[in-house]
Amino acid sequence: MAGTVHSAASAAAVRGSSPARRAWRRFCANRLGYASLIVFAVLFALSLLAELLSNDKPLAARYNGQWYFPVVQTLPETDFGGDFHTPTDYLDPLIRHNLSAPGNFALFPPNPYHYSTINYFAKNPNPSAPDADNLLGTDDKGRDLLARLLYGFRISVLFALIVAAACTLFGVLYGAVQGYFAGWTDIAMERVSEVWGAMPRLYLLIILSALFAPSFWLLVILLSIFGWLGIAAYVRAEFLRNRTLDYVRAARALGQSNLKIMWRHILPNSLTPVVTLIPFEMAGAIGALTSLDFLGLGVPPGTPSLGELLNQGKENLDAWWISLTTFGVLVILLLLLILIGDALRDALDPRKVLESDAS
Repeated sequence: MAGTVHSAASAAAVRGSSPARRAWRRFCANRLGYASLIVFAVLFALSLLAELLSNDKPLAARYNGQWYFPVVQTLPETDFGGDFHTPTDYLDPLIRHNLSAPGNFALFPPNPYHYSTINYFAKNPNPSAPDADNLLGTDDKGRDLLARLLYGFRISVLFALIVAAACTLFGVLYGAVQGYFAGWTDIAMERVSEVWGAMPRLYLLIILSALFAPSFWLLVILLSIFGWLGIAAYVRAEFLRNRTLDYVRAARALGQSNLKIMWRHILPNSLTPVVTLIPFEMAGAIGALTSLDFLGLGVPPGTPSLGELLNQGKENLDAWWISLTTFGVLVILLLLLILIGDALRDALDPRKVLESDAS
């Protein structure tokens, strides 16, 4: 009897909490999705700290009684006993020897290579296999593969976040107007979206990328103008359904404006499919960026990119470490996003919401 009362009280407390908290509890109950979110957050946080984790400049250095912070300073090598006024190459054996002399000190990051660092003092030809100096080996230009993967991971995730945000914003606006006003507005806007969606996206992306100078923001714009169609379709369907419900009719009867009804009443009840689509939009954006970089039409040359590393692996089949590690990072990244999206979809599924609340 006591157990029944306790379970009933727990169920009542759950039903009394806010919908967002109940959705979060259901998301956390999905262990695979919750663990994927934690792993993704940790990896993304580490990539944001890439300059502190993988850099060819010391975080701090003490030489001849003076303190330096090379990670945020550009210092000539004469400050460390070199002969020239050019920026210091901290991989130079002379500089390393001077900084390790008694009384001097240099704190290097865990991985002492930047994504653009070319180790001219390497012992093995490029691309070199993994060893104690380069834990994942080097690419065909002698750059540390671990550093390029870390910085490339950050660029891919930031790119996906920006593209997903832009597509979501425009898709919600387009679908909301289309679904709320319906009628001829819906018909005209639906024809526009059908024509736009029928265009061959990949070919257009390749053509536009070849016409303009490659840049990060150009790719964001090109992918955003095609990625909003799916979200707009879901939002349109939600607004078409909700616009006829009693609470919307009551708001109209009270004289509220169309904008207020759309923003305050219908939109909060139409965001469930939008939230569940965001991880999948991110996965699609990462896949598109990787494809364009693989074809040489993505980010500018020299920028750390997963697609560019895959292309290097294709050109250097004997350097198995390039293809294997890059493919592994890409698979893990996409898998984490898909698992997070599946967990979000289950947490916000109305049928499962009713089942969990009833239990």
